[in-house]
Amino acid sequence: MLVEPNVRPSPAALAVLSLLQAGPLHPYGMQRLIKLWGKDQVVNVGQRANLYKTIKRLNEAGLIAVRQTERDQQYPERTVYELTDRGRQAGLEWLAQMLATPRNEFPEFPAALSFAMLMDPAQLQAVFEQRAAVLREELAALEAGLAANSATLPRVTLIEDEYRRAMVTAELSWLAGLADDLRTGALTWNDDLAELAKASMPD
Repeated sequence: MLVEPNVRPSPAALAVLSLLQAGPLHPYGMQRLIKLWGKDQVVNVGQRANLYKTIKRLNEAGLIAVRQTERDQQYPERTVYELTDRGRQAGLEWLAQMLATPRNEFPEFPAALSFAMLMDPAQLQAVFEQRAAVLREELAALEAGLAANSATLPRVTLIEDEYRRAMVTAELSWLAGLADDLRTGALTWNDDLAELAKASMPD
């Protein structure tokens, strides 16, 4: 596998290399396309400064290069970047690696679940119901987006939304079962965390 100094695979770096496959772009154009295509739902480019940092690292590693600098009276000076041969190779290798290899990304929700016993069952049930309500709204939005775009866009451009729909649907099903167990008392625990910690410690 191609290894480059000072740069590591990340969703933002992959997005930059992937966008430049189509042709040279300046950072604002990259951010605009990511948002226009809805990829900002899976790639965090809300802060343009983070995108610029990613671009700087890719440029220093030789994966992208400055094509030209654009000057326009209506806009600040813009640097246009293009993909290098090394960047094209790295982008495809990163893409294959990310698709093929599951990775523990340490999201917030599982981390919070690991300390759920700090709440009592009624409190936990209430927050799960709040989460489920938000997820149902997200699922409705995903369904609407897929319905609106599937007639005009190739399915391959929408598969990240299909994945998100599957994950949200699965989580909603799991939350419903968990809420039932909390409601019936099938899931309950002693709220004495000190005793729980003591019981789990080796002698």
